Amino acid sequence: MCEGYKAMIRYHRLLIMISAALLCSSWAARAQNTTSPSQNDKNFMRSALEGVSAEIALGQLAVKKGSSEDVKQFGQKMIDDHGRLGEQMRDVAQKEGIRPPAGTTAKGKALEGKLRTLSGPAFDKAYIGAMVKDHRVDLDSFNNEANKGNDTAIKDAASRGALLIGEHLKLAEQLARSHNLDPVQ
Repeated sequence: MCEGYKAMIRYHRLLIMISAALLCSSWAARAQNTTSPSQNDKNFMRSALEGVSAEIALGQLAVKKGSSEDVKQFGQKMIDDHGRLGEQMRDVAQKEGIRPPAGTTAKGKALEGKLRTLSGPAFDKAYIGAMVKDHRVDLDSFNNEANKGNDTAIKDAASRGALLIGEHLKLAEQLARSHNLDPVQ
């Protein structure tokens, strides 16, 4: 490796560490909740937690039924990442006095039922399409709560969740392109 490249890598690592430190300090500074959750905040949390449950269930299905390795890997990423996101959001909900939902929505169950009937490339195509669509909707919802929510702790959770969901959306769109699907639909 050339010295210039090594120096660039060290510089980027330093920038990442500084950015992470600033981000952590800003979250710590805002960790003290300044308001009570509004009904919209409570609705967002319940909906987000239902979505987390759905993503985990669909990810488990993708791991079992996916016909391509990249779909299975994406499914496992959804299980892992949404599992952690769900834990974080349940902690916030509990601290804010919001009772988390027991499962997912009827819409989530219907999608899971539809995907259970598919196999092979048809499953992959339907799963990928659902992931692109769901993550777009979820990203809008999380960003809306992060920008317009009433409760500081919930807004912060939504902001952190939006970062993860934005990453997932990019991955889902890349997955769609690699399977010759239109990620814009």
